[in-house]
Amino acid sequence: MKDDIRKKTCCIVRKNGEYLVGYVLWSDDLRWSASPYDAWKTRKKEKAEDVARRTGGIVMLWNPVVRQMRVL
Repeated sequence: MKDDIRKKTCCIVRKNGEYLVGYVLWSDDLRWSASPYDAWKTRKKEKAEDVARRTGGIVMLWNPVVRQMRVL
């Protein structure tokens, strides 16, 4: 049975053209990347919206398999 490509879609957070990767250990600093492939991913919309609100970013729907991205 093949995987459904829709299940590869996830939420990521974008701000100023960069994507949230995570936070730096032992610090309050956030790490950002120019590549969406490096981004922190979740399938939980509410969690992504909470993180975006805290960081000042926006939630994007990202499917790395077909390389498509849209604003949620």
